[in-house]
This record gives sequence, C-alpha cells and structure tokens, in this order.
Amino acid sequence: MKKFISAILVAAACITMAACSSKTETRYTIAIPNDTTNEARALLLLESLGYIELDDNAGITATPSDITSNPYNFEFSEIEAAQIPSALQDMDFAVINSNYAIDAGINPVEDSLGIEGSSSAYANVIVVKEGNEEADAAKALVAAVSSTAVVDYINEKYAGAVVSTVDAPTDGYDSTVDYEALAGTTITIAATPTPHAEILAIAKDILAEKDITLEIIEFTDYVQPNNVVESGEVYANYFQHVPYLDDFNKENGTHLVSVAPIHVEPMGIYGGKQTALPQK
Repeated sequence: MKKFISAILVAAACITMAACSSKTETRYTIAIPNDTTNEARALLLLESLGYIELDDNAGITATPSDITSNPYNFEFSEIEAAQIPSALQDMDFAVINSNYAIDAGINPVEDSLGIEGSSSAYANVIVVKEGNEEADAAKALVAAVSSTAVVDYINEKYAGAVVSTVDAPTDGYDSTVDYEALAGTTITIAATPTPHAEILAIAKDILAEKDITLEIIEFTDYVQPNNVVESGEVYANYFQHVPYLDDFNKENGTHLVSVAPIHVEPMGIYGGKQTALPQK
C-alpha cells in the first residue's frame, strides 16, 4: 500500500514539474525575462527549438507553469530582462533580448545558440499618448524614423541582429505635414540606449533639416518611458513591442498607442556554463 501511494505521489510530482519524459538526468539552469510578454516569448522560442512543450492555450502570456513537457530538465530563473547578460556566467543558458545582448557586447547573429525569426508581432514601435496619433509632430517623427536612411543604417550597423520592419521607406518626410508650422519646435522622445537611441540619431538629423529638434532622452528600464509619455512630460517613446505595450496599458490604466512599427530585435538563447544546447 505504501509503495502504491508513493508511486502516485511521484507521478503527481512529475506532472507538476513537467519532467516525466526526461531524456537526461542533467539539470540545466536557464535565465528568462521576468516581464509577462518577454517571458512568454522566451518560452515560445524554447518550444520552437524543441526543448519544451507548452499548453496550447498559453500563447503570449505563457509562464513556466504552462510547460507540459520539459524533457531536458530546464530549471527557470526569472530575472529582469536588462540584468540577464550579467547573470549569464552563473547560468547554463540564458534567453536575452537582442538590445541587451548588443549592449553587453554579445553578437546575436554569431553568439546565439538559437534565435527567433524576425516576426513582426514583436516589432518595436513608436508610441504616443492616445489623441496624438494624427498630430503633425507624430507624423513627422514617424516619417523620419521610417526613412530609407534609417532602414539602411539598421541593415548596415546591426547586420541581422536588428531587422527593419518598414515595408515602404519614406524620404524622411510626410507630404501631409505642415513643416513650416513645426519649425523651431522640439519633439521629445524616450528611448533605451541600444539600438533605439542610436537609430533615433539618424532621424534627428532628418528632422533638423526642417528646423525641428528631436530631443532623445535615454532610459534603462521598461517602466519610466511609458510613464513619462502618459504624464505628458515626454511626447513619444521608442523601446517596446505591441504585446508589451498592450499588457502595460492593461496593468497600469495608461492610454498609449503605437503609431509605427520600426524594427525587430530577435530574441536568442546563449550559452553560459554550457557551450552548446543539449543534444536531442
């Protein structure tokens, strides 16, 4: 009887840990982002690579509790996305956003052990407060950041580590905008340093040709750039994808809208203590 009860308990534990079909006794630690959308994105990457299986209903809000099969014994450590590169050396593996990888001197194309495709679902977007979508300042900003000059810069500077999603690049200007009325004004935009502020520097030169100043304000977190746009302290921001924006609005009651997708930063998995992913 005791053996029977023990067997039931072991079976239940296996289901909970999603590791019943383990292919190896080795356990691997893996760091993943702790914010809702990027955590799910990391898990979806691991699923696409064939290392875990997720509940079919989990989608873009998946968490480790939605893992239904974990045959390679991954143990997940949920860490703030910006801190993952510094934690990599203490982990077997880590899933890192490309902007943070680049900032840490990691080349996503050359150094990743597996990487996302350039899905436009995770395109980083220009965001303004609801009501400003059709304002000349917003349209002038979008035209500058959607320019051929910016597309060429992304392609040459990042060589696949950042991928432009602009389908029809502009000459940098929007024919419906009254640039004379905007002359002498300043458009403020919040951005994370890499690659967003670097990309915006190209747009800044384009707007300067029309006597419009683009003031780029750098942030190193994912919260304040949205807060300052919501408050009206800053006009726009550029650092996030739409799933993150939607979740932020829902959780914080903010009224922020995307006005243009600009680029994708493919998320990748990198080796820390391990130099290769487990063999299948």
